[in-house]
Amino acid sequence: MRNRSAPADTVLPHVVYQDLAAAIAWLERVFGFRELYRYGDGPAGGQMFAGRAAIQVRQAKPGQRSPAQLGFGTQSLTIFIDDVDAHFGRARAAGARILEEPHQTEYGEYQYAAEDLDGHHWLFSRHAKDVAPEDWGATPVPDPAQR
Repeated sequence: MRNRSAPADTVLPHVVYQDLAAAIAWLERVFGFRELYRYGDGPAGGQMFAGRAAIQVRQAKPGQRSPAQLGFGTQSLTIFIDDVDAHFGRARAAGARILEEPHQTEYGEYQYAAEDLDGHHWLFSRHAKDVAPEDWGATPVPDPAQR
C-alpha cells in the first residue's frame, strides 16, 4: 500500500554501536535483521536488512558515545515491515525496551517503537491507510522547481 504521508525505503542510515559484534547479534535475534556482510578488522562495519530496508552498522570510534551513554537520543529510525504485530511480539519476548505499543497514527501508519541495546530509537511500521498530509494538519510545500 502507498501512503502519501510516509514514504518508505529512501535512506541508508549508518548506525554506530559500542560493541558492533554484540549489536549485530542483538539486531538479528531481537529485531530479525539479516546480515549481508561485514568489513574491516574487528569488524569495523557491516550491512543488514529488515524488510526491504538496509542499514549500515559501524563500530564506534574512540570518543563516540551511544544514545544510552549520553542519556538521550537525537534521531529515530523507521523500518517498514509487513507484520508489525508479529515483529512486536518477537521484540518484546526477546527483551527489547518497548517505548510505544502497536497503534495507528493519524498519518496512516500502524507501528510500534522500541529501543536497541545502545539506546537507538526504532519504529517498525506498515502503511495502514493512505492519508493525505493536509488531512492530518501538514502543510504541503510546493515543488522547488515550481517556486
